[in-house]
Amino acid sequence: MTDSKATRLDRENTGGGAEVAVLTLAHPPLNLFDRAMLDALAADFAELSAKPPRALLLRAEGKVVSGGVDVHVFDGLTEEQGAELWQTLFAQIIHPIEALPCPVVFAAHGLTLTAAFEIALACDIILAAPRAKFGLVETVVGLTPSMGGPQRLAERAGSGRAREFVMTGDLYDAATMADWGVVNAVHDDVDAAARALAHRLADGPTKAHAATKRIIEAWRSGGVAHADSVTPEVSGALFATEDLRGAVRSFLEVGPGKATYSGT
Repeated sequence: MTDSKATRLDRENTGGGAEVAVLTLAHPPLNLFDRAMLDALAADFAELSAKPPRALLLRAEGKVVSGGVDVHVFDGLTEEQGAELWQTLFAQIIHPIEALPCPVVFAAHGLTLTAAFEIALACDIILAAPRAKFGLVETVVGLTPSMGGPQRLAERAGSGRAREFVMTGDLYDAATMADWGVVNAVHDDVDAAARALAHRLADGPTKAHAATKRIIEAWRSGGVAHADSVTPEVSGALFATEDLRGAVRSFLEVGPGKATYSGT
């Protein structure tokens, strides 16, 4: 990894020996989503997909999470090139985040605009600092958010809130986002809280967490009936894992809450 890379991907171990990946936006001063940032993230998620950790934390360095997309990325694109751009970003960033078989936590410590917020919405859990602000402000260049932000915001907050958020292009604070159910929790030291949560989840039954993600994805794509139809197979497969077998033995022998998990 060179000093010029727009992101930094580290892997660290929890106290229980589980691996947590920490992906940091490190593209000062604004962590803008220019071509270098987009290419770096695509490479990072290719690596994470090839070798998944047991939890992933997404965070940023600097005063802001991101000032948004560098508008040079859009300059001169044809209709076909614009569509290809979004298809590529879904394929290389958004969908790989959601497909990771582990919990993904996003930490927002400050201003989080456009692509950065759309990436946050693809994560499992969003934590924010009280001073964090969020916006999908693509209207300033005559665009709508196109990395999945409107639909994923609608899923969390409702379609009316999503229309308001996108059409006004206003900024919304962390407390409002928590009230809407978009942000899971607000913490004064969000970086520490997010890292602690990622470590806690990594030390847990990550095979079960992956199953949870698959069941919720089935609900997202086909509703309750579809989720019900896949649950027996998805959950049934957990009975072949050492995590479930060991946790059941631990529960019967010493009571709840004492099991350790290896992710197998």
